[in-house]
Amino acid sequence: MTADVYTGKHRREGALGTPGALKAPGIPAQGKPAWSKAGRLLAAQIVVIAKEPYPGRVKTRLTPPFTPVQAAELAAASLSDTLAAVAETTVARRVVALEGTPGRWLPSGFDVIGQRGAGLDERIAWALADARVTLPLPVVLIGMDTPQVTPGLLAAAAGPLVDKTADATFGMAEDGGFWLLGLREVDPGLILGVPMSQPDTGPKQLARLEQAGLRVTMLPQLTDVDTVREAELVAALTPGSRFAACLARMRAPAGQAIAAAQ
Repeated sequence: MTADVYTGKHRREGALGTPGALKAPGIPAQGKPAWSKAGRLLAAQIVVIAKEPYPGRVKTRLTPPFTPVQAAELAAASLSDTLAAVAETTVARRVVALEGTPGRWLPSGFDVIGQRGAGLDERIAWALADARVTLPLPVVLIGMDTPQVTPGLLAAAAGPLVDKTADATFGMAEDGGFWLLGLREVDPGLILGVPMSQPDTGPKQLARLEQAGLRVTMLPQLTDVDTVREAELVAALTPGSRFAACLARMRAPAGQAIAAAQ
């Protein structure tokens, strides 16, 4: 499915459609929030911003020691693990904002929208906005570089937006970037112009949210996979994952080169 695109700043809650009708039922006034209970539908959507895992276009910092084909296989495994976690999260909608063409790695149950914009800040901003304009629910965006993400982490990111205890949720990455950004109301101006792929991208993005007066709930810091060292760390954390299995298949022939690159 290809969605419409965002054409202007969203109005505040209640201006688009009837959000009350889409809200998860039965949110209790006391005790645990509804989103923390297993099987409870979250009135939110998760967007995975991703590139088609095509050799030479993804995970280029893994080459060498890996070949472009091997790096693409690792990217595909990481993306598959990410999508599996999203698929197991009980949200109203799942979206892939894709650069490239869908392949066998894309499971059923996901809408696909194209990425637009030049820099990564634009691509993130418009992926959030394009998802939000077609369904007036909070949006959580993640990338394809954290295959260790779990449905529990994703629910913890979406839940505070749904129950309105937070305006944004945010997860820092170990390398200084960020792995997750969730917004209850999407304004592209919250992201546009933030320098991406820098050692201080995460703190600068968080500062932008806080300067806008948003209540931010923080998620745990995760390692995203860009280097061989990071790939080994994440694989060790997820021994049963597709990503770990893919890396293990490559480790033996590339063992010496991997050790030298760490």
